[in-house]
Amino acid sequence: MIERRPFEALGGADHGWLKARHHFSFADYRDPERMRWGSLRVWNDDEIAPGAGFPPHPHADMEIVTYVRQGAITHRDTLGSEGRTEAGDVQVMSAGTGIRHSEYNLEPGPTKLFQIWIEPSERGQKPRWGTKSFPKQDRSGRFVALASGCAEDAEALSIGADARVLGATLNKGEAAEYQLAQGRRAYLVVARGTVELNGVRLAERDGAAIEDERALRVVAVENAEAVLVDAR
Repeated sequence: MIERRPFEALGGADHGWLKARHHFSFADYRDPERMRWGSLRVWNDDEIAPGAGFPPHPHADMEIVTYVRQGAITHRDTLGSEGRTEAGDVQVMSAGTGIRHSEYNLEPGPTKLFQIWIEPSERGQKPRWGTKSFPKQDRSGRFVALASGCAEDAEALSIGADARVLGATLNKGEAAEYQLAQGRRAYLVVARGTVELNGVRLAERDGAAIEDERALRVVAVENAEAVLVDAR
């Protein structure tokens, strides 16, 4: 089963400095049919104006993965961590027992990103933060783990969850395949371009909720970039 969730049908809000679309219920957007997808709780598609951002605020017991599509985001937190994550790169914040952080766009143009929240395998883990560059040529034609709770994904950023966040970059006509284990769910969003997922066409920023499918094949209708979450 693959349910296409068109970008234009997503919930959202326009705060002026922040334009957000929500694949799942978040903040003032509520849809009882879209509360989560397995352990995947939030997938926000955010556009942040220059000089704006999220002031310091707390989180606990959540694995938060940020995939930057355009521009860059600058992070600071109460652990003393500070860093800048730019387009094509990924940051992970494991909120664990509690952390306060801020995220600002200090760039001259807008920053566009996916904000992905995954429920941890265990509550009360040690909070931490990290960022890493993932050159798009290294994931050309294949899915590469960007953040993962699986021991075999040694090159990915570590998260305290039974989940994987993967990315693929495809040239027109190119395909990437991925095998889902029995009983797993997946959610895919097209970061750029147009693709077909097992024959279902997805435009840029569309989502796809995937269940009871083992073999996934993503074919680029035009040059494309996709992000996939494999969750329990």
